[in-house]
Amino acid sequence: MVLKDFLAISGEPGLFKFIAQGKNSIIVEHLETKKRSSAYGSAKVSSLEDIAIFTEKEDVPLGKVFDIIFEKTNGGTAIDTKADGNKLKAWFEEILPDYSRDKVYVSDMKKIALWYNILHKLDMLHKEEPEAEAKDNTEAASPTEAAPVEEKKKSPRKRKAE
Repeated sequence: MVLKDFLAISGEPGLFKFIAQGKNSIIVEHLETKKRSSAYGSAKVSSLEDIAIFTEKEDVPLGKVFDIIFEKTNGGTAIDTKADGNKLKAWFEEILPDYSRDKVYVSDMKKIALWYNILHKLDMLHKEEPEAEAKDNTEAASPTEAAPVEEKKKSPRKRKAE
């Protein structure tokens, strides 16, 4: 999923979209209410693109977790965030079986389900286009051949008589 401009602000409900950079703050728009506000330097702002989930092997970016949820639910919504903690754990284990049980809490699972459902409701869950990635890979794999450069023959310089 492309999560570049989506933000979570600590202490604020819901998700926000980055609008612009101000002098001492950033201007954000709440995704559901469309209300614009400023997030100052004292607020803890996290881009969803920078969030990863701990697993036993490596950290999994949130975008990939959203892709897995999308596939498992056949494009439907995630589990209700008000579900019992044990149900949330069982659901999350289906999504990411090797998640770190020591580092990922039920509150984290609730946030992931909530954020996914918000983006699903607003139809903002868009997969990264594999065509663009494939195009970049083919350009990198086959370097363009430069046309041979003809060397100019230097003509001998004549010295001026002094």
